[in-house]
Amino acid sequence: MEKSDKKIHIIGAGLSGLVAAIVLERFGYHPIIIERDNHIGGRLQTKKVKGYQVDVGFQVLLEAYPKLQEYAKLDQLQLKSFEPGASIYLNSKWEVLGDFTRSPKLIFRTLSSSIGSIRDKLKIFKLSQSLKKKSIEEIFNSPDLKTIDYLKDYGFSEAIIDSFFIPFFGGIFLEDELKTSSRMFEFIYKMFSEGKVSIPKNGIATLPKHLAGQFKNTEIWLNTTVKEVKSDKILLENDKAIHSDYTIIATEANNLVSNLKNQKTSWHCCDNLYFITPEIKIDSNFIGLLPQKDALINNIVFIEEKKAKKEGQYLLSVTVVKKHDFNQEELIKKIRKELKSYVGIQELEFLTHFYIPKALPILQPVENDIMPSETLLKDGIFLAGDQMLNASVNAAMLSGERAAMGIIELEKLNH
Repeated sequence: MEKSDKKIHIIGAGLSGLVAAIVLERFGYHPIIIERDNHIGGRLQTKKVKGYQVDVGFQVLLEAYPKLQEYAKLDQLQLKSFEPGASIYLNSKWEVLGDFTRSPKLIFRTLSSSIGSIRDKLKIFKLSQSLKKKSIEEIFNSPDLKTIDYLKDYGFSEAIIDSFFIPFFGGIFLEDELKTSSRMFEFIYKMFSEGKVSIPKNGIATLPKHLAGQFKNTEIWLNTTVKEVKSDKILLENDKAIHSDYTIIATEANNLVSNLKNQKTSWHCCDNLYFITPEIKIDSNFIGLLPQKDALINNIVFIEEKKAKKEGQYLLSVTVVKKHDFNQEELIKKIRKELKSYVGIQELEFLTHFYIPKALPILQPVENDIMPSETLLKDGIFLAGDQMLNASVNAAMLSGERAAMGIIELEKLNH
């Protein structure tokens, strides 16, 4: 049988599934991606709301991710980069804490800010330099602590932990207690130190569209729900059975495979709200942090909308990671109040609100890599997805690659 005649199905058109298809194509196979939604991209979605382009959950791309560099042509994504640092609302004003080794113009603003002590800032510099020298493999073989304990052990003051690390990495990990593994902290910190932090001009969905644009021999079936996966066939929701020589499940597998019924993934959730305002209060090249313990807002980002309906308007993204019991109306009221009192924005037009119940998988322990053979669940069925390794774009892409290589290696053994 020719490689192109092998029936290989990939369930899920997120980053894992898309990269798996790219790898399979490179080895001569013609896979089929089955996606239950009407779009590709999984958790990376961009929508149009009243003429404005908004991501479903504010997300950035860390350009230093190895697999992002390998599978995406970054120059084609039209990336807008943020300054290496953050603007933090502290002592009734906005102050900057930045990596001046990568952006020398930030040195005075960083050293003169009241965010932490000079000792804290020297420790941040020391940590950044040490992680640049530490390999990703070494990071994931390091002692596995809670990030909060790691920071305390490193000698950071409570002030810098509260004003910078908790809001900054809380927005990345989507939890405000920094219980996330210190391995994940070191990995993300290393990526921040080694490359730019960016968002695509046309939204985060640009990345999955870019990956799918590389396909030459891959079919994508949208609006198609899978009910069950067996070793040699796939049962669709309409009870249609499809023969499958190999299947990669690049989504949650517990409801699709009989022996995984009790192995559910837990998730971090978040709220993402968008407003329109003419009042830009911080440089749009910075991510703004609100470290106040009574503030519900974690971070804000001003995004200039040149194609907006009104000139001089900015799209304002607000992310909430703290748990709360507000309904949408109460949440909007609370956010408006905080934007007025902390950020000084008087004029706000509410645009939209996304509650994202499955924003990031909660993983313990976290891993960096997996052998292709380890992605094999049982005869003919392989698993992929960032929940297998760590909650990152890099892990999603890597797991898809490994699952595809699992099929390729098995085919070589059979021939």
